[in-house]
Amino acid sequence: MTEEFTLDRSQPGAPLGQQPAPASPAGQQIEFPAEAGPETTAENPLAAMPPPLPSGDPALPRLRIAVSALSDIGCVRANNEDSFGYDEGLGIFVVCDGMGGMASGEVASSRAVAALVGAFANSVTTGVPVSARLLHAVNAANLDVWQSGQIPENKGMGTTAVFAALDGDKLIVGNVGDSRAYIVQGERCVQLTVDHSYINELIRNGTLTIENAHQADLKGMESVITRAVGVAAQVEPDFFSVDLKPGIAVLLATDGLTRYLLQDEIAAILQASPFESAVANLIDVAKQRGGQDNITCILLLALPE
Repeated sequence: MTEEFTLDRSQPGAPLGQQPAPASPAGQQIEFPAEAGPETTAENPLAAMPPPLPSGDPALPRLRIAVSALSDIGCVRANNEDSFGYDEGLGIFVVCDGMGGMASGEVASSRAVAALVGAFANSVTTGVPVSARLLHAVNAANLDVWQSGQIPENKGMGTTAVFAALDGDKLIVGNVGDSRAYIVQGERCVQLTVDHSYINELIRNGTLTIENAHQADLKGMESVITRAVGVAAQVEPDFFSVDLKPGIAVLLATDGLTRYLLQDEIAAILQASPFESAVANLIDVAKQRGGQDNITCILLLALPE
């Protein structure tokens, strides 16, 4: 659970060396360079595949997406304020991390997931591009949580969100807050999304460096995020586009996982795990290292059809 929220409409900062991404649907294209890696095995399809074909190549195979998802209360929290949901047939996947007093965090995250998936489903026959449908769905989720937050017992609630939608051989990924998406292929793992957080703003403006950020005394501001779903009448998501090829995986996760595992550790665990147990193995490591927050992940793996 993200503990606090402060509204900041400035451009997001770059996490761990990444550059800020444009805030328009499918604003940034992410593609790994072709590079040979170890052979894939039937036991572990997350191991590096043969070099991917160039984008747009007519020989590019049709894809299917394998999905694995899990949410865990962690080792400290009394309740789970994370939520996740997806519809494989429609190709929509959502992870949220709620915030607010009492049970409001649970309300915010569960409402956001339901509203986002529902709005995306309702637009399937409109003929509107996937990126526009996804933006509409995020706005619908924000409005739902915002309106529910006007009830006194829900006052001040909100949620982070990281979400993805299939668009042919591409995946459109978006986020609000500090729940993250990573793109993984073999031994390589890259943070795709940009954290909307106080600490990230300090890195962006030069007050902190990536190297010393973990040592800084932020006086309780470590968990403050600068954007969230449902805390205002309008929301500002960021969007990214990923070219999917066999062997590429995308991980959507709350900060209950990402505060404990570095990118190379995520890649190593996924590469060493059968797909069916990969998410559980990630969560187990986070719990072994403290598990002070709820932990939620959705893992997507592109496979040849």
